[in-house]
Amino acid sequence: MERFSRIRSFLGEEGFAILQGSFITIVGIGAVGGHVAEGLARAGIGRLRLVDFDIIQPSNINRQIMALETTLGQPKVEAAQARIAAINPHCLVEALRLFADDASVEQILTPAPHILIDAIDSMNPKVQLLTAAHRLGISVISSMGAALRSDPAQVRMGDLMDTRNCPLAKRLRQRIRRSGIERGISCVYSTEAVTWQYDDEEEAPALKNSARSTVPGSVDDRPGRDADSPESPFAERGRRRRKLGSLPTLTGIFGLIIANEVILRLTGKS
Repeated sequence: MERFSRIRSFLGEEGFAILQGSFITIVGIGAVGGHVAEGLARAGIGRLRLVDFDIIQPSNINRQIMALETTLGQPKVEAAQARIAAINPHCLVEALRLFADDASVEQILTPAPHILIDAIDSMNPKVQLLTAAHRLGISVISSMGAALRSDPAQVRMGDLMDTRNCPLAKRLRQRIRRSGIERGISCVYSTEAVTWQYDDEEEAPALKNSARSTVPGSVDDRPGRDADSPESPFAERGRRRRKLGSLPTLTGIFGLIIANEVILRLTGKS
């Protein structure tokens, strides 16, 4: 009773009961997704499904809440599952070590969550996940790019089609529209201008699609996934990309804003 006394006082018994009965799926347990999971676990959410393929690397420690000296080498979903159990042992946590794409999206979205959190940054999987969720009528909150930003006052919540100054969102809008989706995908983004262009990265050479392919430093550090190791799915299936600098404060803010929106949306306070 004492563990959640503050949030129960804020939301009331009915609101807190809604959180306890809610099921959220988070895809991408990295810099953004890890903070989403943390915020929801501390709010008393009843059930979480965590989806991520990667393991924790030393380069994750600067910004990923699950990354500690004691968790290096662990699958991110398993480290998150253990951390949530230490916060709220009554939360039912399902850890799926999967790469999100057309082959796995049905498993990821079955059963349908009350809200799906997209915290991945690989374009094709992101498009496939969001398109499938939209088709199934699943409420979505997606994370755009937090790397290269430093101004927390410019972080916004809005519809994907209303975003500006975000190269990732611009590219995603173009891809999503090809599937006939115009509006209805909520996202967290920053209006802070950056000079990096997503199109430049998409034109980089594709990596060999092999389980043994190892290309150190082959992907960027945008929110939701860090892939510095040969075990990363991007070393097998992604494209060669520059690493982008990011602050732990901004990626954390993105994740906690998403968690906050989930809480408000579920309890009717959004």
